[in-house]
Amino acid sequence: MIMKTRAIVLKSFHYGEDSLIIDMFTEDSGRMSFISRMGKSKKAKVKKQLFSPLSLLEIECDVRQKAQLHRLKDARIAAPFTSIPFDPYKLSISLFLAEFLQYALRGEQKDESLFVYIFNSMRWLDACTRSFANFHIVFLMHLSRFLGFYPNLSGKRYGDYFDLRGACFCSLRPSHPYYLLPKDASVMELLMRLNYQTMHLFAMNRAERNHCIEVIIAYYKLHLPDFPDMKSLDVLGQLFS
Repeated sequence: MIMKTRAIVLKSFHYGEDSLIIDMFTEDSGRMSFISRMGKSKKAKVKKQLFSPLSLLEIECDVRQKAQLHRLKDARIAAPFTSIPFDPYKLSISLFLAEFLQYALRGEQKDESLFVYIFNSMRWLDACTRSFANFHIVFLMHLSRFLGFYPNLSGKRYGDYFDLRGACFCSLRPSHPYYLLPKDASVMELLMRLNYQTMHLFAMNRAERNHCIEVIIAYYKLHLPDFPDMKSLDVLGQLFS
């Protein structure tokens, strides 16, 4: 069956001398893996340069039932990036998020709302000209809503703990070690209420931002089985001041 859909590149790697295997999150069918021969001529429909992490594409593919790898027939840019490939800060953020999404979206089925969230978030980052240091933090906080473990903020009170395993705020200290003390819990609540337009209002230094990322990753590891250590985290930790 020939399918045309928008897709977000998660990862690509060489297979043999002239082929590429590409993992993508598609709008119409969720997470899928493709194989394609890489054309070297100017007229080639599929070129390696298209498959940078989190590139936003329109693809045409031959989908076979029960196949693990589908044949990619055509690919083109759906929304070109004008700043991410050339800005070291934005590029490092996008590489971190691409690796994160590789693990977070394993086995993820069709979810148009989730696809649109990621697609539009990357377009926002590309268009942003300043004050995007908290982008990846806000992105990950809201991503949890689509994956089913976004906390309920309605009953949160001053002095509450945040139960990382139960994904909730609570007045009593949890009996297990996976929780945040009230001070960090208040920061977590504030981050959950921020969006891309307001995130610049919450100032953090590098150490505070890195601590937030460590907490968020620990939170995801509790809710997504076999979530591995992040290879790109060390680079991300050196960004901004």
